[in-house]
Amino acid sequence: MLQKLREKTSGWIATVILGLLIIPFAFFGLEQYMGQRSNTTVASLEAPPIWWNSAPSFWPVSVFWRHEEITVDEFRQQFEQVRQQQRATQGDAFDARAFESFENKRAVLDTLIDQEVQAMAADKAGVKVSDAMVRDAIQAIPAFQVDGKFDLQRYQLALASQVPAQSPAQFDQLVREGLQQSLMASTVAGSNFITTGEMDRLIRLMGERRDVSLLVIPAAEADTAAVSDAEVQAWYKAHESDYRAPESVAIEYIELDANTMPAPAVADEATLRARYEQEKARYTEESQRLASHILVNVDEGADAAAWQAAETKARELATQAQAEGADFAALATASSDDAGSSASGGDLGWISKDMMPGAFSDALFAMAPGQVSDPVRSDFGWHVIQLREVRAGEQEPFEQVRDALAAEQVQADRERAFSDASSAVVDAVLQNPGALAPAAAAAGTTVQKLGPFSREASEGLAASPAIKRAAFSEALVQDGTVSDPIEVAPGHNVWIRVTDHMPEQAQPLATVRGEVVAAVRADRARKAAIERADALLAQVAGGKTLAEVATTASLPAPQSVPGVPRGAPLVDQSVSEAIFVAAAPAEGKVTPGRQVLADGTTVLFTVDKVVPGNAAELPPQQLEQLRQQLAQVAGADEAAALVAAMRKDMKVKVVEQNL
Repeated sequence: MLQKLREKTSGWIATVILGLLIIPFAFFGLEQYMGQRSNTTVASLEAPPIWWNSAPSFWPVSVFWRHEEITVDEFRQQFEQVRQQQRATQGDAFDARAFESFENKRAVLDTLIDQEVQAMAADKAGVKVSDAMVRDAIQAIPAFQVDGKFDLQRYQLALASQVPAQSPAQFDQLVREGLQQSLMASTVAGSNFITTGEMDRLIRLMGERRDVSLLVIPAAEADTAAVSDAEVQAWYKAHESDYRAPESVAIEYIELDANTMPAPAVADEATLRARYEQEKARYTEESQRLASHILVNVDEGADAAAWQAAETKARELATQAQAEGADFAALATASSDDAGSSASGGDLGWISKDMMPGAFSDALFAMAPGQVSDPVRSDFGWHVIQLREVRAGEQEPFEQVRDALAAEQVQADRERAFSDASSAVVDAVLQNPGALAPAAAAAGTTVQKLGPFSREASEGLAASPAIKRAAFSEALVQDGTVSDPIEVAPGHNVWIRVTDHMPEQAQPLATVRGEVVAAVRADRARKAAIERADALLAQVAGGKTLAEVATTASLPAPQSVPGVPRGAPLVDQSVSEAIFVAAAPAEGKVTPGRQVLADGTTVLFTVDKVVPGNAAELPPQQLEQLRQQLAQVAGADEAAALVAAMRKDMKVKVVEQNL
């Protein structure tokens, strides 16, 4: 029976049946399979197999393509990291609502996609990261350095303090993956250089100085001529966006400020002594050990034989260090593999119980002063430890810290009163989410009103970014409910309720007619100033000097300003920009120009002479620094171009609904 089944399933009939089953799967099953997974991903990347770079993307060859995904969890983790970074950088100016925009989410996702693109390209190119590169990268991290040098103790403490804690092996792998991912782009960026010719051309432009003559023409008398209804209507229609009322809200609110609450009663002696007993550990100096060590390093991934050989060497060193009259510092300098401490005789400084991980700390705190340990194993290898001195913990007496305890108790009582009042308000809001009066009664305060105000408000509570974010949030605007407590400062909470919301809208012409008339008159004045300036410049172009033009027009004499550097403020920044936009004058000629300022003042100028910058005048150190900065900028552009090119060679699909 079994033999007959085997024969039937291995013949041509089975082949035909299998082929018929594959066809619908190819058109429907695979797509359905991929569709089922799309709810867990925000982006997928596909690239030809490493061994077939020109492989087509159609089925069945597509099954050999390399596939990578960016999951929803990975995106959310990165998005939250960026959120925290921007919140820390911007402080109160951080706008959580704006941060949640689709454009911002795509920008974060594009960063993740570029990272994955680089990782796939590095894998295709066979990029490998050596142990030496990983070690150098870790030792170059400032957080692991003391006085500019890598410190093993700080490194171990930093890893142990992570949540969750990381082992050196885990951190090494993280650094290795990061280096592999970015190595191609960073190498391209670091290989950029600026030629001498490029530097000369740049310095000729950047260091350029111009001799100019300036003629400042005061603004004309204010235009008081009539403005017709047709002019008003035409201007309003052409500039309607300038006359829109911004979105605004009106709110009612209550606030609690710990600084204005009644002062708490002074704590009695019993309360202070109880606080002292509860917090005794704060006033106890922790026991410490002054230690040195010799490290016999064991490379990551080493086999048992390597660990055994290292232990044998460590035992030999321990025997030498334990010998009477041995010089531990000299032995550490000559034999320790710890680059951070060997030069100082293995000195690790004063160490508290929780500063060093595991067995090292246990062994150290079990030793007596002057003792040298047997080899102790850690993730780095084998340590021979010398305990040089013990610093016992000391307890500060109650009398010595009484005043500090009293001040802390007052602050604690004040914070408790503030917290109790805030809790009472929160409870009242939960019971009456659509009204502030019950919450105000619970806190013993009054309901106040504010507004209308726009997002650009800059005075009082309306200037607080946190208040604005809540007041203009869709939830409060639509529901009319009381907000959660808004912390505008430490110990200062505000609860608000939006009582009115006015969306951005066009203001009727009747409301803004005065502004429109003023704008029409300002425009007429500006055009008149430009026309007059152009007429005067035509005389300069015809051969007259700026001084002759000024005399003829009964204007003040022009001023000559030699050697104006790029960016120098002359009357107004826009004047300086116009001067350097003007073409260099021909031999024996000048280049005329003009700039009309916002207040109606007109500045006529002539560029009389152009003196290019000279690289020889720059100190060599400054020249080299400029060259490096330019190379970094150009290198970053080339690295970005490389990543963009690598991305074009891959198929990237974004699932926008999962962002």
